[in-house]
Amino acid sequence: MKRLLLGLSLAAATLATPIAAIADTPQHLVDSATLSIESMMGGTEGTQAQEFLRRAKAVVICPNIFRAGFIIGGEGGGCVMTSRGADGSWSNPAFYTLGSGSFGFQAGIQNAQIMMMVMTSGGLNALLNSQFKFGADAGLTVATLGAGVNGSMSTALDADIVSFSKSQGLYGGVSLQGSILSNNSADEQSYYGSALDARQIVVDMQGSNQGATPLRETLQKYGG
Repeated sequence: MKRLLLGLSLAAATLATPIAAIADTPQHLVDSATLSIESMMGGTEGTQAQEFLRRAKAVVICPNIFRAGFIIGGEGGGCVMTSRGADGSWSNPAFYTLGSGSFGFQAGIQNAQIMMMVMTSGGLNALLNSQFKFGADAGLTVATLGAGVNGSMSTALDADIVSFSKSQGLYGGVSLQGSILSNNSADEQSYYGSALDARQIVVDMQGSNQGATPLRETLQKYGG
């Protein structure tokens, strides 16, 4: 029995490894987010997402959200947030992690790209907190846009946050319910060389790093 439990624990740890391994350099995360935008903006679904992005106050891009499962499942990955300034340009990014956990007999490992268009000031203020749990704030509406989501367009029109996802080359509705978005101050310190919080970076436009220029230009291209 002890051997069986040990074997299951090792298997779970092996499958969970990609979640721990996705923590890369801040610049790599920014570059991955830039490529993710390009990847997600194609096709009919991408055109719909662009309509929301053009009206969004801010956007959160999570280029590699891994979901692993074997008895104990979980998902997680790094994200960047940038907001639109008064002149229409996009800010340098703040850094976040998105994660959640679940129990049950799950199999396989899946990765997804997720983009969250923040449509209202209330939505932006909520996400700027050091930690935000989706579904915990009854006054905040989060809509999911993507293939197979019935009525997603009509629901999204009045939402505070509109999420959009692409997994293994296919668009689909990935629920954020129960997921936790947490600010990564260590990455921000490393990237900007000073102790700036997320609000100072994306709202006050205080952070500056030339490495984020391609990300900002890509957002301007699709959501200018």
